[in-house]
Amino acid sequence: MLADLLFEMRDWYSPLNLFRYITVRAALAAITALLFSLVIGPMIIRRLRANQIGETIRTDGPESHQAKKGTPTMGGLIILGGVFMSVLLWARLDSLYIQLAFLATFWMGAVGFIDDYLKVIKKMKAGLIGRYKLVGQITLGLIIGGTLYLNPELVSKGWQDITSVPFFKNLNIDLGWLYIPFVVFIITGTSNAVNLTDGLDGLAAGLVAVAMLAFAGMAYISGNAVYSEYLNVLFIKDASNLVVYCGDRRRGDGIFVV
Repeated sequence: MLADLLFEMRDWYSPLNLFRYITVRAALAAITALLFSLVIGPMIIRRLRANQIGETIRTDGPESHQAKKGTPTMGGLIILGGVFMSVLLWARLDSLYIQLAFLATFWMGAVGFIDDYLKVIKKMKAGLIGRYKLVGQITLGLIIGGTLYLNPELVSKGWQDITSVPFFKNLNIDLGWLYIPFVVFIITGTSNAVNLTDGLDGLAAGLVAVAMLAFAGMAYISGNAVYSEYLNVLFIKDASNLVVYCGDRRRGDGIFVV
């Protein structure tokens, strides 16, 4: 939003033309998320501690984990805040891919928040029941899968049901109508994979950060007509906007993330 506004003023001040470049927007998104974590993050952690919102450690786990009892949880609020602020400031909000990424982040962030709220505030040991989590994940997968499958841009090129196999030249798999269940499976699987690593000394956030670097590279290449042709990757217009989203992933230390 801010980047688009500044870019529109380029005729008055030529250096503002820099905001047309995805790399500049991604760098600014990363800096914004980092500053949010450094400035706002500690305030959120102090607030959580003041309200005694801490993690409960299972008694059947390793003895060393008992020392983490009371560590502030719901730290995913810091991650979500950094992501939302960065995206709203520097991403192109008219991009379908940004909208879907934003929806997925908000949706699963809400599921994680409800789970932590039930555990910490309502003292429900199990938190959000597993089948309810699955309903949320599957519903999100159906929305995203259906939107991509019906995307006019992809339909016009016959790519609405195709997925590429990395490291193999010209190897694209046509899934047909199975594309939507495939998206559901990926979203459900990755969401639960992150959930399984949640709370283990920043392991979940660290793994997400590494994965985001890889996704940023793939999004940049796929959204660049020259690089995608050279590397024989499907060129998807506006896919490079996801580099801005991937660039704003930052975490706060010393907290349990959602």
